[in-house]
Amino acid sequence: MAIIIKSKKQIEGIRESSKLAAETLDYISEHVEAGVSTEYLDDLIYKHITERGAIPAPLGYHGFPKSSCISLNNVICHGIPSQETILKDGDILNIDVTTIVDGYFGDTSRMFSIGEVSAEAEKLIQVAKECLTLGIEQVYPKKRFGNIGFVIAKHAQAHGFSVVHQFCGHGVGVEFHEEPQVHHISPKKSGARMKPGMIFTIEPMINAGMAEASIDESDGWTARTVDNQLSAQFEHTLLVTNSGVEILTQTSL
Repeated sequence: MAIIIKSKKQIEGIRESSKLAAETLDYISEHVEAGVSTEYLDDLIYKHITERGAIPAPLGYHGFPKSSCISLNNVICHGIPSQETILKDGDILNIDVTTIVDGYFGDTSRMFSIGEVSAEAEKLIQVAKECLTLGIEQVYPKKRFGNIGFVIAKHAQAHGFSVVHQFCGHGVGVEFHEEPQVHHISPKKSGARMKPGMIFTIEPMINAGMAEASIDESDGWTARTVDNQLSAQFEHTLLVTNSGVEILTQTSL
């Protein structure tokens, strides 16, 4: 499948959806605290999105049962919100929201900390955020996608962390997942060249220990670190412009 170059109409629709996805993370941040369940947060996310006439893209996607992915501590991604999972001091978590507005998709995630977290957790979160920033800096017309993974892996590994290779960023906008696959560890100057009108996510998953992920057999979704160490991730939806990049899911927070 070819990489879709979005039209002006599609870009505007994806921009609106991305704006809602980002605003939803801003909204839920006020409710992320010790003592609440991840299902409680997911219920609020569902209500917030649907009250605005939009659809939470994960709900029902290949059978996924919830409106968002909430991944706690050693969960790398695709964590299923649960009434039994109660947040407590010292936890770190990623909340991943994808919205559908008038048929267009916007996808973003960010990390949250509960109370005082360990120094290692703080460093991991900071480096994961820096990895996303460095990846975004590589988005420019005619640059190759491999440069994104090259700078991300170099930065993460320089700080003693590893980069998950079993999951990657992806094209997004008119579908939930499109071409291209955006790898977060890759050779420099490899892959296709970027062109204005391309829209995709960068979402590096950075582990404190080993890079590998293990999928829970019980639900077929939850991806955990194989050594039970922490994982962190940030994600933006990005538009390649004529002069560089527009972060469609950027907010003031």
